[in-house]
Amino acid sequence: MSGNTFGTLFRVTTFGESHGPALGVVIDGCPPGLDLSEADIQEEADRRRSGGHSASTPRREEDRVEILSGVFGGKTTGTPIAFLIRNREADSGAYENLRDVFRPGHGDFTYAKKYGIRDHRGGGRASGRETAARVAAGAVARKLLFREGIEVFAFTAELGGIAAAVFSREAIASNRLRCPDPQAAARMETRLDEARREGDTLGGIVEVRVTGCPAGLGEPVFDRIDADLAKALMSIGTVKGVEIGAGFEAARLKGSQCNDPIGPGGFKTNRAGGVLAGITTGQEIVIRTACKPIPSIALPQETVDLQGSPRTISVQGRHDACVIPRVIPVCEAMVCLVLADHLLRQKACK
Repeated sequence: MSGNTFGTLFRVTTFGESHGPALGVVIDGCPPGLDLSEADIQEEADRRRSGGHSASTPRREEDRVEILSGVFGGKTTGTPIAFLIRNREADSGAYENLRDVFRPGHGDFTYAKKYGIRDHRGGGRASGRETAARVAAGAVARKLLFREGIEVFAFTAELGGIAAAVFSREAIASNRLRCPDPQAAARMETRLDEARREGDTLGGIVEVRVTGCPAGLGEPVFDRIDADLAKALMSIGTVKGVEIGAGFEAARLKGSQCNDPIGPGGFKTNRAGGVLAGITTGQEIVIRTACKPIPSIALPQETVDLQGSPRTISVQGRHDACVIPRVIPVCEAMVCLVLADHLLRQKACK
């Protein structure tokens, strides 16, 4: 198994490297007759692309999405859909001094151990740039979910140790970090500027919410929808932890505190985060992802080269100071892919 394909009925395969000619994705299993245009995909791609923020890399990729197949007359045909995103702004020369050195926190060491070869140019397949293909695929899944009245949105819950204290859906679009707390967003911006000046990076927490999802999606035991959501989000390179509903806080509660009471009108609370026994309850699905700091930092770091000799490196090049806010549409895309897949599986079993 190559590990490059995701999903059961709504299947997605991504390909390409950070500094290769292009990135791309093939979607198999999308139903026919779904309205789809390049503009639909581009809207999501533009949310993920770099630029316009102090946390973003100076690399200015256009991320122009080309539809190669599977769409005719503005509608999906039911055949495989292929998208291509060409790399036009790659600067591989900035990585030449890293050809024989393992960067701390990156996949350099593990890729070399697994394959016996690695692409040192920006991390190759392990680069966060690979997520552009996921976002393109997620845009198709989102269209499918929208037809069923299901909405997926995400926001910055925490950055650099600063947490949002209030939630305002309207405020999410009012600041560059997509934080629901404007005052917290301002403090996050200051913290980001400090980290960048120090040559360092910051991590954060992204919260994803799903509204309008019907009860009954998910499979028993190994294909639980919460398990698939966790796998999908953990497949994003920066994500080191996922919790649903009360998450780790549930471990500190009594059963009487953790259980969600049920009345004639439905559930009275939602500590389960919209999932029970691996199947959706019909409530809002609430997921949080812990994103590590970007490992490419200008500060000196200890490492070794291919021969195992000690080295000290300072990673130069064009890098983000934080994956937030660019990772937000990536998280949304992966949740959309899981929900679209389970939606089709539920329809197939009836």
